[in-house]
Amino acid sequence: MTSLFDSHRIGETVLSNRVVMAPMTRARRADCIAGVDTAEYYRQRATAGLMVTEGTPISPEAQGYASVPGIWSAEQVAGWRGVTEAVHGAGGRIFAQLWHVGRMSHTSLQPDRRPPVSASCAPARGPQGKTFAFTEDGTIGFVDVTPPRALSTEEVDRVTLDFVRAAGNAVDAGFDGVELHGANGYLFEQFLNPATNTRTDRYGGSIESRARFLLQTLDALIDAIGSDRVGVRLSPYSQLFDMPPYGEATETYLYLATEFAGRKLAYVHLNDNFPDGDRAVSEQFLRNFRARCPITLILAGGLTEGSAQQLIDDGLIDLAAFGQPFIANPDLVHRLRAGWPLATADQSTMYGGGAAGYTDYPTFECAAT
Repeated sequence: MTSLFDSHRIGETVLSNRVVMAPMTRARRADCIAGVDTAEYYRQRATAGLMVTEGTPISPEAQGYASVPGIWSAEQVAGWRGVTEAVHGAGGRIFAQLWHVGRMSHTSLQPDRRPPVSASCAPARGPQGKTFAFTEDGTIGFVDVTPPRALSTEEVDRVTLDFVRAAGNAVDAGFDGVELHGANGYLFEQFLNPATNTRTDRYGGSIESRARFLLQTLDALIDAIGSDRVGVRLSPYSQLFDMPPYGEATETYLYLATEFAGRKLAYVHLNDNFPDGDRAVSEQFLRNFRARCPITLILAGGLTEGSAQQLIDDGLIDLAAFGQPFIANPDLVHRLRAGWPLATADQSTMYGGGAAGYTDYPTFECAAT
């Protein structure tokens, strides 16, 4: 029987266990460059079999949160190199999550204060239509996103090239691979969802056309760095950031599963956002997805050690991703293996600030002395 703590291989990368540290925005770098504190944060958690970085903007246009390290400049590449060296020195493996937020941004974060871009002009509204940006008085806080403009057909192709450049930068920075962020209501999901994609060009209309942007970008990344170093994250049925539900969701994601299988990706990472308070990514969906896409499958969202192990036992997933538990438990893998209690993260220090709530959480053994 396969254990959560057994090794696993993705491409040429061998993971020491099947626990994944999920990507989490922490907004700790005002200069948008990963620093020594970033390196220490990831080093502390490097016993995860695989770490996926916080969403890493591929360009200034891709930014949607203040104080998030990007990966478009030489200075940012150098900063991330310090992170990968720290993680590899601790025996860990790390992928960079490549991110474009699309409409989930604010003019204060955009070049020349331009509006953000999306599949169409449909804005995110209501309580979920907010992001972590600059307020009118120059402080940082949660503000309403700015209504977007639609990318032209030519600009969509340009954004694909931005992802390719970012992937090359990630390899130069020493990452083991990259994860394309196609989840959680950001740019690629804005193209997949027919409520936010009202285009009439080759990127709109049918399921195949709405998926074209995601698939052409994956193909470009594969050509650039190799399929065994490219993963993708999706959030089927997500309603995060004012993404409306739609009738073709299951068909859309199973179509993608079929397409991914032929591309021999490093992995597919599914995130369950619990849109109605219950698990959206059901066991039946996992069976159907896996039948079409027999490559490494990661699931994130509300997992416990027990539920993760059961899904592995049932052959539904290969790796289990944990988000917030890794914030307060840098030694999460050791705690799960030993049956030690888990600490709870301080919600007030999730975004922004310094070491408090970032690199000052103790290991269980240190906390117990």
